[in-house]
Amino acid sequence: MSEAGSRPTLEAVAARAGVSRATVSRVVNGGDGVREPLAERVRRAVEELGYVPNQAARSLVTRRHDAVAVVIAEPETRVFADPFFALQLRGISKELTTHDNQLVLLLTEGRDDHARVGRYLAGGHVDGVLVFSLHLDDALPALIQGAGIPTVFGGRPGWSSDDDGAVYVDSDNRGGARAAVRHLVGLGRRRVAHIAGALDQTSAVDRLDGYRDVLPGADPRLIAEGDFTPAGGERAMRALLERCPDLDAVFAANDLMASGALRVLRERGRRVPGEVAVVGFDDMAPLAEQTDPPLTTVRQDIEEMGRLMARLLLGRLRGGPGEAAGGTAAGVVLSTTLVRRASA
Repeated sequence: MSEAGSRPTLEAVAARAGVSRATVSRVVNGGDGVREPLAERVRRAVEELGYVPNQAARSLVTRRHDAVAVVIAEPETRVFADPFFALQLRGISKELTTHDNQLVLLLTEGRDDHARVGRYLAGGHVDGVLVFSLHLDDALPALIQGAGIPTVFGGRPGWSSDDDGAVYVDSDNRGGARAAVRHLVGLGRRRVAHIAGALDQTSAVDRLDGYRDVLPGADPRLIAEGDFTPAGGERAMRALLERCPDLDAVFAANDLMASGALRVLRERGRRVPGEVAVVGFDDMAPLAEQTDPPLTTVRQDIEEMGRLMARLLLGRLRGGPGEAAGGTAAGVVLSTTLVRRASA
């Protein structure tokens, strides 16, 4: 027992199981070379005594920490206010928990935090890193590469032309945007506006490209850039109404901006969908169901994206390419679906 007389030791487990300390160590740390009957005796002794392996000692043997860093390149005010991040983190956490790994959350308030994150990752505290919400001029990818740590990105990389080897999980942003705009055109709408996300992120660029695929000759005044927040949606909607008061439809690059657009339209007395039809992107519950009116939107499985990011990373840590469907080991792109409600 330990000095306090309450914590079982490796020696106590060995004595209970009737095996050597080395045998217990191999079983506890997942090593090979122990016959199954002996391994079962060790596992039974561990359970009976309530033995908990010392993580520091275990790391020396396995060279693993059973911990994964999640780096979100956004300030905490955005992360904790946007349900997108909660859904993605939930998917990541579920997959890591299934494999007895811990999640270490790292947020970046700005460029001053990048060096801190880089030092932490290079310090050998975690086995791998999951990164999402990167911006095109972000220094984080280079810092992570310098740390030499296995990495999976959330979203298609776009910070340089040399990203072919990056492992990532994304949704079909461009295809989903095309479906949204085609739906609006199919309703007979002729002046379809677009509230884009922050255009230093590939998801926003891909959704804008999808809009342009369907409406290649769209009036440039019908496009306004937001920032993926409700306030950004409000600002963009006001700008669009000032420039193009005859618009009769809006495709917003996410549900939060769509909710802001709906508020402005209601303030201006514009009936939805009678005068202006509105479509969002994400299908985040309960937001999309509780807007007034309920929001037609493009559904992406955000929680599944997080789960697949974690699964790919754990696969790499086991020495393989990861286990995923819907793409190659380098990139997995999940399908999107239009969900029709009352706004369009």
